[in-house]
Amino acid sequence: MNKSDKIYVAGHRGMVGSAIVRRLQAEGYNNLVLRTSKELDLRNQQAVEDFFAAEKPDYVILAAARVGGIQANNVYRADFIYENLMIQNNVIHAAYLEKVKKLMFLGSSCIYPKLAPQPLKEDYLLTGLLEPTNEPYAIAKIAGIKMCDAYRAQYGCNFISVMPTNLYGPNDNYDLNNSHVLPALIRKIHEAKLKNDPAVVMWGTGSPRREFLHADDLADACFYLMQHYNEEGLVNIGTGEDVTIKDLALLIKDVVGYQGEIQHDLTKPDGTPRKLMDVSKLHSMGWKHKIELPEGVAKVYKEFAKAEAVAQ
Repeated sequence: MNKSDKIYVAGHRGMVGSAIVRRLQAEGYNNLVLRTSKELDLRNQQAVEDFFAAEKPDYVILAAARVGGIQANNVYRADFIYENLMIQNNVIHAAYLEKVKKLMFLGSSCIYPKLAPQPLKEDYLLTGLLEPTNEPYAIAKIAGIKMCDAYRAQYGCNFISVMPTNLYGPNDNYDLNNSHVLPALIRKIHEAKLKNDPAVVMWGTGSPRREFLHADDLADACFYLMQHYNEEGLVNIGTGEDVTIKDLALLIKDVVGYQGEIQHDLTKPDGTPRKLMDVSKLHSMGWKHKIELPEGVAKVYKEFAKAEAVAQ
């Protein structure tokens, strides 16, 4: 990519898209095409094709998606499969029509079978049944990977797919009803500290293990792969390291400076025991994460506490 190339980042206001925009701008890429969902409805095929025909971007990073936690995924099953399929079908096809030089499609670690061996290798895709609660979303993302590969095979398009692990960072969702575990724990523990609550209750035993990658590291990996990776299939993006949810809670407690205790609601489910990415493919290409979890959590907590103080 040259500094003068026109780059369209779809989903630039989300946690992933905004991190990618910051990374590109830091490298001097300022010819960015950005549209909010109000300005361009990616579910509308005609609108997307008109936009691509008018703007003619050289590169596309597809980070736009309908996303949510376990509750939202399970309740809005039709919305999740329909909207995600429409968004990616329209963008990928328009990129082909307008001869985009390269497109990157971002998926999610939930594409892997529920009972796949750990750590999750790229080869495990479609080797077993998916987690039922987010199956519609996962099927849409799998279709996106296969669509990129199909357009590469039939038309020679340089369309690549990357699958990030669990992410956290600026512009994360801290709503307790539909956020992911790390931001939810930050909010819970922060509020318990403010109220001087003696304890914070977390779901389950705290024994499941999860991997967490800062959004700025993801953006760095995406920038690296846009320059160095031009093959079919997909690339996992993660740290290759995981932590128990209990240890994550204790780390956040320490960062927040909360003195109370962590209690467990054992009537609530634990979820999948482990979800760790195998990142040997990415490491072999020469990229490794830079932000370790304690540093990353301290960074996001500082941003969160500042935003909360302003909102009061």
